[in-house]
Amino acid sequence: MMPMLTDCYANPSGAHKMAREARRHLDDARDVLAEAVGCAPGDVVFTAGGTEADNLAVFGVQAARGGSVACAAVEHHAVLLPVEQLGGKIIGVDHLGLVDLDNLALQIDADTSLVSVGLVNGETGVIQDLVAIAEVVRTHAPSAVIHTDAVQAFPWLDVATLAAPADLISIAGHKFGSPKGVGALIVREGVSVSAQQVGGGHERGIRSGTHNAPGIVAMAAAAAATVVNRDETVGRVAALRDTLADGLLATVPGTHETGVTSGGGAASRSGKIAGSCHICFEGIESEALLFLLERDGIFASAASSCSSGAQDPSHVLAAMGYSRELAGGSLRLSLGHQSIESDVAAALDAVATSVQRLRETGS
Repeated sequence: MMPMLTDCYANPSGAHKMAREARRHLDDARDVLAEAVGCAPGDVVFTAGGTEADNLAVFGVQAARGGSVACAAVEHHAVLLPVEQLGGKIIGVDHLGLVDLDNLALQIDADTSLVSVGLVNGETGVIQDLVAIAEVVRTHAPSAVIHTDAVQAFPWLDVATLAAPADLISIAGHKFGSPKGVGALIVREGVSVSAQQVGGGHERGIRSGTHNAPGIVAMAAAAAATVVNRDETVGRVAALRDTLADGLLATVPGTHETGVTSGGGAASRSGKIAGSCHICFEGIESEALLFLLERDGIFASAASSCSSGAQDPSHVLAAMGYSRELAGGSLRLSLGHQSIESDVAAALDAVATSVQRLRETGS
């Protein structure tokens, strides 16, 4: 980022030498991201993050094409609220948080213009099968555009392959190492999206606004590094996550791990990303638990990071069939590429101690 901040700080839309140089760096970043996500460079529309990309996908397609929109009940609010605002349909999920394909078939029809299902759930880490979902959409709503929020997926999954059925893909740079406030919406050729932010006609007229060139360059560099190191990172972090989850299940009674199949071992977590450890504790209030964990240097959340201060239990867990009481004791522990064994040991000790304390005091 530093050369963009000190030596190449011009507006990439300008005509002078420094502006042209900034535009060249922008174009290079577009090429890098296109290869990482599996699209043409011209498909990349830079945004201010994942929320804007999701909003642009839902509102933009509906404005361009009309019709009805639909999304899974477990989507991030950046998708769910626009769909609800447009009077769209909400698709049910099973106890693992996977889209109910039969319900999907019932909810969509020839009038459906967009179906949005996130590749990875931001709260539970559960991975959706976009190939199977796309088959249902193509059968029952053949003209519908498929959007996937891949914000949580990119650090852990080969998005270029797994999101190939999607016409629109949202990513956010801060999930894989760039500063916050930069992202992209992949708009594949032939997909119509009406701009929701107008002005200078940037990004093929789909998203106006002066480019955050330093952030965009940083996002591309982070994406390239992520792709190169992803396999090693996933293998190492998955082992750490398994140690953490297995340790909590073994040492803390009344612990329920979400999004896993029966058996409780590492193999049962194959449907989740490596960096996600999401659990619910019986008889615990998440906010009280988070307060105690913070004092021990463990920074966690109760739902998605955007909703952690909310008092209402997670809409994701409600859609999966969890009771309000159990969902009220949820804990989301996220691991990243820098996580090490001592981090897991510290988290195990702090969580077990804090849960025991809350149960003893009835707090």
